Order: sequence, then structure tokens, then C-alpha cells
Amino acid sequence: MAIFPRPVSPKRAAHDLWGYFLEQRPHKWPLLGLSAAITYVIIWAFIVDGNTNTMPTRNKIIYVKSWDASRSDAAVILQQKMDIARYEVALAAKQKDMQKIADMVGIEWREDAARNSARRKEALERIDAMLDARLAEAKKAEGAQQP
Repeated sequence: MAIFPRPVSPKRAAHDLWGYFLEQRPHKWPLLGLSAAITYVIIWAFIVDGNTNTMPTRNKIIYVKSWDASRSDAAVILQQKMDIARYEVALAAKQKDMQKIADMVGIEWREDAARNSARRKEALERIDAMLDARLAEAKKAEGAQQP
């Protein structure tokens, strides 16, 4: 079984390649360099892609916020309320940035934003009422425990 097509022999192919290198063409070496560079870039990209997110991460330190074990339920609920308020401020800032981008691209977002903000406001009111009720219960329980 032959590797090369029928009329071509390895000896003839090497002779043709050598003949090409011996010819004096002004574009020969720049094109050869360009083709070698492109081949190198493609192989390098496959190697980099193969190593992306596959190497184990060593000595990665993850800091966890530690809480006092004797923290009261009221303190926990107040922290939850503060976290929700911080999240809403960050979300509003992110939405404002995305709305600027939508305006630049020409996406109509105002109707959806009005509808979604009404839903979000309603959900936040329910969450806030639930947290207020739990906070009142926690303060009442703390008052009953202290003599």
C-alpha cells in the first residue's frame, strides 16, 4: 500500500521540494516564514487551550467570614436586611450600566424594566415584612430570656 499517489514517489517529491528551494523567487522566503509562523501560532493556541482550566490550583486561600457563635437571632436578621440593601444598590448600578449599553445598541428595555421593577419592589416588600416579623419575634424571645 503506497503512501503517495500513484505517479509520485518519495524520491520525486523530495526532488520537487529541493527544486522549489533552489528557484530564485522574491516572495518565497517571506511566504515560508509566514506559513511557519501561522502553523506555530495554531499549535501554540491548541497547547494553551489544552492547559486552560485543567491545571490544579495550589495554595488557593479562601477566606470565610466567621461569625460569633453566641450571636443573637436579631443580629442575624439585621445582617440579612443589610445584605439585601447592599445587593439592591449593586444591582441597580449594574442595571444602569446595562441600560446604557442597551441604549447604545438600540435595545428597547424600558417597558420590561418598569414591569420587572414593580415585581421586584413587591417581592422586596414581602421579604422586608417577613424579616421585620422575624425580627420582632427574635427581639421578643431575647427579652423573655433575659431576667
